[in-house]
Amino acid sequence: MLMHCRIVAVTVGLVFTALSHPVIASDCVVLLHGLARTSASMNKLIEPLEQLGHQVINVDYPSRKKPVEELSTLAVKEMGYDNCNAGSTVHFVTHSMGGILTRHHLERNELPQLGRVVMMAPPNQGSEVVDNLRDVPGFKLLNGKAGLQLGTDANSIPANLGPVEFDLGVIAGNKTINLLLSQYLPNPDDGKVSVASTKVEGMNDHIVLPVNHALMMRSKKVIAQVLYYLEHGRFDR
Repeated sequence: MLMHCRIVAVTVGLVFTALSHPVIASDCVVLLHGLARTSASMNKLIEPLEQLGHQVINVDYPSRKKPVEELSTLAVKEMGYDNCNAGSTVHFVTHSMGGILTRHHLERNELPQLGRVVMMAPPNQGSEVVDNLRDVPGFKLLNGKAGLQLGTDANSIPANLGPVEFDLGVIAGNKTINLLLSQYLPNPDDGKVSVASTKVEGMNDHIVLPVNHALMMRSKKVIAQVLYYLEHGRFDR
């Protein structure tokens, strides 16, 4: 059953942090989880974003039920920025396939109020894991139609997306807890996506952290970098 997105509203005003400029509380941050995950996987990001004064839309979309072409409209727009307060600047923070949905949508639709985008472990060049396992019994059942579209072949969704034309920062991981899947990936990798595959032409900044694919969005180091990029348009080195 289709699950509804979680909407968290924050009182409009200004908040200050010791090392940053004031953040307008009308800014809206849309969180998009990855393939075969739920919005719960992004929960650790909610409170830090709220503390900066942002409205947070934590989208829970059916990642295994529809192809990327349908999910990009459903998750990014209908369950995502359509729920932001009127007049808000809209930022996106994504994990894995959530980044591909964002790219797919923004390549085809104008969003004048778009702010910054931070992608965690996006398969921007596809994943060799899909290439090698797509025909294994059970793969489609576990990953759905969209999962089959994330390979590195010429017909994959990532291969057919152009350079990004928005303010993008990418966080990659170089640690793995899945040695089985890592054997299919160019090293270094995070267990699902290689560091090289996270890169995309037009991105503004890229950083590699010692985290794995499955849990990186809960890492304090990753969350700190997400917040820093949204505030400064670059990562903190």
